[in-house]
Amino acid sequence: MTEKECKFEYRKYAEAATRRVVYGFIGLVATVAVVIFFVWAILHPHKPRFVLQDVTIYEFNISQPNLLSSNLQVTLSSRNPNDKIGVFYDRLDIYASYRNQEVTLANLLPETYQGHLEVTVWSPVLIGSAVPVDPYLTPALKEDINAGMVLLNIKIDGCVKWKVSSWVSGCYRLLVNCPAFIPFSGQVVGAGPAIKDQLAQQCAVDV
Repeated sequence: MTEKECKFEYRKYAEAATRRVVYGFIGLVATVAVVIFFVWAILHPHKPRFVLQDVTIYEFNISQPNLLSSNLQVTLSSRNPNDKIGVFYDRLDIYASYRNQEVTLANLLPETYQGHLEVTVWSPVLIGSAVPVDPYLTPALKEDINAGMVLLNIKIDGCVKWKVSSWVSGCYRLLVNCPAFIPFSGQVVGAGPAIKDQLAQQCAVDV
């Protein structure tokens, strides 16, 4: 066999070996992906359930020009409804809003791991000092206070991860919206006693 024929045979062998390695790697990746898909489909994780237990308002005072000062403490719980999947909560920001406008600073909840069927309770304090609000919100808020009922929304924006055995998924965005109907006696809160409202209100959860 000539040197030219030897080089040609070696090149064919190298190309065939490379194809086998590439095909084997693709097959391995596909197999792992199929296994993960079937495990995921069988386990079928359910999104966590949030409940707003109560809201205590220490200050809720709107002044001119369109500045709202608020100080409230909320208690909410989260339950992992999965019996085979753990839940990681990561970078959860909680804040209060009125008519889709944020009226307190976001408070970062601690990173939390929630085991199977476990319940976690948080009681953060939410504060907004002289927060500017849209001018049209001032008369609407005063009307709600005079009517004796204000709807606040306690919202959470963050990241949730699923844990199956030692495998942990990537980050999925978690959005929680808890409506809180707060009774007022026709006046703002500040100098007088705090208002505490027991709610046990189910929250809307989107993952």
